[in-house]
Amino acid sequence: MKSWRTRIGVGLAVGAAAVAIPLTSTAAFAAPPPGDGWVPVGAEKYPSKAECEAKELPNAQANGYHEVWCDDSKAIMPIFNR
Repeated sequence: MKSWRTRIGVGLAVGAAAVAIPLTSTAAFAAPPPGDGWVPVGAEKYPSKAECEAKELPNAQANGYHEVWCDDSKAIMPIFNR
């Protein structure tokens, strides 16, 4: 049987790791396209980049943006507006 001192030490180490990992993680969102002013607005699954941008443009314009860029390097495409 392990001593209480060992159990407490292990518990504190596990707790510290559980807090440290989320604090040091980076965002899982894709990098924005080249140029200034791109804002990440979400991600959707589309059959093609052209369809993604065509369907997302009215949403972008309704929210005050004039351009849409979909990152087709992923199955669920991150969507950016500017």
